[in-house]
Amino acid sequence: MTVVQKTDGRKLKKTLDSRTLVIIPCYNEEHAIDIVVLKTKHYVDEVLVVDDGSSDDTAKIAKEAGAIVITHETNKGKGNAIKTGFRYALDHGFDYVVTIDGDGQHNPAEIPNLVGNIMNNGHDISLGFRVGQDTEMPKWRKVGKRVLDYATSFGSGGFVTDSQCGFRAFNRKAVEGLTPMLKGNAFSVESEQLIKAHDLGLGFVNTNVTCKYNDLENTSTKNPASHGFSVLSYVIWLVAEKRPLLFIGVPGFVSVIFGIFFGILTMQYYNQTHVFLVPYAILVSIFLIIGALAMFMGLMLNVLHHILKRGSTETC
Repeated sequence: MTVVQKTDGRKLKKTLDSRTLVIIPCYNEEHAIDIVVLKTKHYVDEVLVVDDGSSDDTAKIAKEAGAIVITHETNKGKGNAIKTGFRYALDHGFDYVVTIDGDGQHNPAEIPNLVGNIMNNGHDISLGFRVGQDTEMPKWRKVGKRVLDYATSFGSGGFVTDSQCGFRAFNRKAVEGLTPMLKGNAFSVESEQLIKAHDLGLGFVNTNVTCKYNDLENTSTKNPASHGFSVLSYVIWLVAEKRPLLFIGVPGFVSVIFGIFFGILTMQYYNQTHVFLVPYAILVSIFLIIGALAMFMGLMLNVLHHILKRGSTETC
């Protein structure tokens, strides 16, 4: 269920003792970063821009707009930029953290709603849910988003409405738990956050937000197709680590069944014609070998996963 808490951003900032940091991961965003920073400053205590090895003037413009800037010497990926921001938030004692993209697609005026849903309603993470008539999302993006939503849901304990939205808020508990657990370096960070949050028992809520894509398509620094496939492949690997029997063992079992089926066909054909089909025999061997290895790997990873999980529980 989507819960939206309406809050006055300026009043929130002035009347509460808690401190809020906005993290803006950037790579070559000189065209929009000044506006994003200037708008965001109205709703939080501090704005941090993590310049992920940009070759343009992103860092310079962000500083001039009033942001604190941390610069990576090389492009390390969005996941790394988020982790840099999380570590900064923990080191400087912030109570709430908001992540927002630097290309201008998100509306900083909606930050109070995101933060309010964890500040006032007891949740740990508030996820921006891009919905409504003011949300400009091309149909091909909607299809790709839905695929990634379903993939992420396998590892996050339930259906996720918008797993790829980078506009979200965290309380300190969530930041402390997630920071050491995030391993991915690229755009898969949004899905990984949700999967790891489920492992940590963190609660999250959806908060309606708007976004714009018109006039932004030509500013993207990554091909959407390669972006989608890279995120999907990493999410599948994350889920396979958690459920190796389902994602490795079961496909291996299916492969063995196919191998047996083609093996029977090969033997029947040989009995009838006394001609041995070498291509079929090779196919049978491939199916059986790959299937057997996958089943063995799935079983071993499943056992290892439970051993590590039990060990971490006993340690805690």
